[in-house]
This record gives sequence, structure tokens and C-alpha cells, in this order.
Amino acid sequence: MRAGLSQTARLGQELKINPRLYQAMDMLYMPLLDLQAHLKTELEINPFLELDEEMDELDHEDEVDLPESTDDADTDRVAELGEEQVDSTDEPDRDSSDDILASDTPLEATPDDEPDWDTLLDDNYEKENGSTEPAQETYDPFERVAGSAASLLDSLRDQLEYLDLTPRQRVIADEVLGNLDEDGFLVATAGEIVESLNATIRRAAEAMDRDTDDLPYYTAAEADAAIVLVQGLEPAGVAARNLRECLLLQFKARGDQDTLAARLVRDFFDELAAHRWNDLAKRIGITPQEVQTASDAVAKLNPKPTGAESSGRTEYITPDFVVEKVSGEYLVFINDANLPRVRVSKIYQEMARDKKKFDAEQKDFVAGKLNAAQWLVSAIEQRRQTMLKVMSFIVERQRDFFEKGVQLLRPLTLREVADAIGMHESTISRVTNDKYAQTPRGVLPLKFFFSSGLATVDGDDVSARGIKATIESMVKNEDLFNPLTDQAIVERLEAEGIQIARRTVAKYRDQLGVRSARMRKRV
Repeated sequence: MRAGLSQTARLGQELKINPRLYQAMDMLYMPLLDLQAHLKTELEINPFLELDEEMDELDHEDEVDLPESTDDADTDRVAELGEEQVDSTDEPDRDSSDDILASDTPLEATPDDEPDWDTLLDDNYEKENGSTEPAQETYDPFERVAGSAASLLDSLRDQLEYLDLTPRQRVIADEVLGNLDEDGFLVATAGEIVESLNATIRRAAEAMDRDTDDLPYYTAAEADAAIVLVQGLEPAGVAARNLRECLLLQFKARGDQDTLAARLVRDFFDELAAHRWNDLAKRIGITPQEVQTASDAVAKLNPKPTGAESSGRTEYITPDFVVEKVSGEYLVFINDANLPRVRVSKIYQEMARDKKKFDAEQKDFVAGKLNAAQWLVSAIEQRRQTMLKVMSFIVERQRDFFEKGVQLLRPLTLREVADAIGMHESTISRVTNDKYAQTPRGVLPLKFFFSSGLATVDGDDVSARGIKATIESMVKNEDLFNPLTDQAIVERLEAEGIQIARRTVAKYRDQLGVRSARMRKRV
């Protein structure tokens, strides 16, 4: 067989996705805030797009404002003035009283007309009923939102500023802060902190061509002192190297380091974590009830005392859908009130029709921008209709959930929604990704409505999420001295017609953060 080049003809079909289709899929994937930013960008780069609100404002500016009046004579007079403003080009009648008031002749000011500047400049004014309110202040409930919280490091550094520390102490204390994780635990040993600081000192000396033998290196004792210093800051438990030390630091901050609960954490931590009440009672010489009471005091401490403060961010959710119950029916609305309303500019369309004004390059630019604008407007509407179809089907399928609660949440998959509305499963995935709905049951992610299901003896399906809610309710209402085992939960579910395996109950219980029956039992 000879090697060489050859040409062959082949007839076939293949699917190609053009850039516009990619953009359409991205728009379907975008949450509301991302789509809002995208449309604002398109408005800036495409002259053929414009805001509908802008055109409405221009139309309102051309109208003559008519004052409200029930007097026919006044109405006729205003109408005459409006006609004069539009049609008449004659000089105004200077003899009329209206023209005299509107003339440029200044009126003499009387002492009574002089404003009371002390009152105007005062921050408060007194109302007729005697109450006072800040002047020039309007109440906007949408602006009264929580601000961003200070991060953990910022809070700790601010506390260090109030301490009388030498520059050397401040440097090593800041190095300790830099080795805290997001929960406030210290992830480096004293030796590692010293080694890191001394390496920095050594590199700085080498860069300055100085002798590295006689340098002010840090010692392990200084690192230990810095760790103790940071552990004295708030919140209590910060800079702990393990959970036991974290709990002991919290007891110390509360002045309870000599209590039975603190002793259990300090001397019998492993047994305490395993809930071995009887063994602990025999070793210490007290009753199991006393051991469990002390354990309850330990449980009130925070195993991650800085977890809520470490992020320093306040997350806000803007729902993409609003579900409301109106006259017994659940209606779905797209929450796009703040979304820019775009349309193709009529002015630029008229300009584009006169093709004689443009050369070849300009024609290509105008045609491209015009087609992009028309496609974008169409894509936005198509996105809106697709989202409404998906959410309307979800609401119809999960009506029992909206009426009675999560226990009646039905199993649902992306494939079922895709088959019901005649779309591809990937399209449904894009619609439901990172989208939220404001419902009578709260603000929920759309993924909440999708879960696997289990069969019942009646042939119906029940959602896994509903089973979890049922298990959680059973555990919440159980006898604390005789808690439900996994097998007991299986038997109760089977009594309600739900077929489920014991290992599945154990898996759901772990996902809910519910401990085993032995760990929940009271003595």
C-alpha cells in the first residue's frame, strides 16, 4: 500500500451550535441578577437596543400637566392656556391677572415672609401631636438591611490595637492570626510559626547583604506567649489547636474551669464524646444522671465559635419566581420588575433602512447589530416563556406540598419535567440551576422540588425529602428515655405504607444530622 494524499467526497449530517445558540443557553442559565448585568452591557455596546422606560419618559415630557380641579371655568382656562402654548405665537395678554402673577416683576417681601432659618436648619421638627422626627428623612424599608459583618481577622486585629504590645509582640501575634482557619482554629504549631518568621527575617537580611548569624530571631517561647495572647481575645475559643482546647477556653472565659463539665472535657474527653455515662459515673463516683447533666452543659458550648463570623459576608437571595395563591389557585410570576425592558430602537431602524448612506463595511456592522438586537429581544421572551412553563409544571406537580407541607412533597426528576413540557433535559437543568422561588412556604431553590422517590404499598411514590421530614418529626417527638432505633423507624414507616430499608433510614438520619438511638438516650 502506497502512502500519499488523496481527496474524497462524503455526504453527511452533523449538528453545529452557532454562537447565538450558545448565548441563548447562557441566558437561560443566568440567575436574575446576572441577566440584569448582561442586559445592561448589551445596552451599552449595541445602539439598536433601547429601554422602554426611556421612551415612556420622553412621551410624558411632551404632555401638558393639567391641575386637578372640579371647576369647569378653571378647566376651560387651563385648556385655553394649553392651546396657546402649543398653537399661538402672539404675545401674551399682559392685562390678565394670570400674566401679572407670572410676570418678571418681583414682589416686595414683607417681614412676615422672611423664613425662620433657625427652624429650617434644625435637625428635628415638632409635629402637631407633639412627637418629633428627624427632618428631611424618609423611611425606606428596602434600605434597612443588614450590612456586611466584619471578618474574623479584622475583629481580632482591632482587639490587638487596644493591647499594649511591643512591635516584636505585634508581629508574632499577627503571624498567629494568619494561621487561623475559617473556624478560628490554629492550624500551625509554635515551631512552624517561629520557622516561618525566622525564614522571612533571614531572606530580608540576605537581600540587604547582611550577616545572618546575628539576627533577632524569634523563639518558641515567644510563639507560645503569642498563642496564649490570641486565645484571650474574643470570641472565646479562638486559636485553639483542637476541639478539647476550644471547649476548655470557653469554660475559662466563663469562669467555669473548675466545674464538673470542664473536668469531663479535660480528663475524660473521649469517654464523654462516646456518651459512656455509666462508665464515667463509676470512675468519678457520681450518678449517671449527674454525668449527663454535665454533658448537657458541654453541649451548649460552640464547637466552632467563630464559624458564623469568619466569612464577613451577608448573602442576599433575589428570587427569580414568585408563587402566590389567588382564589384557591397557585399562580406563577417571573420576578423581573427590575430587569431592563429592552426593545429594538425605531429610530435606528429607520436609519438602517436607507442603505445608500452606508458603505460595505458599515452595512455589515449595521446588519450585525440589528440582527443581534432583534435576536436578543426574542431570546429574552423565549427565556421567560420557558421558565414559566417549567415553574408552572413544578407548582402543579407539588400542589400538595404547598397545601400541607414537606411530608407530601412528591418525587420529581428533570426527565419528567422535560417530557411533560416537550424540552430537553439539559434545558430544564439550566432553568433550575441557581434559581430561587418565593413561595407561601418560604424562599426555596428550585432544586428543592426535585428528589428521588420510594414506592408505597398503594403503588404511589413519596419523595425522599418528604421521608426525611417524616423521620425528623418522629425523632423530635420520641420518648427521650426510649428513643427510636432505625428498625423502629422502619416499622413505623411501613405502618404508613412506605417501603424502606433500614440502611436507607440510617443514611437519611446521618444526612439530617441525627445521632443514633444510643447517643440520643437519656438516663
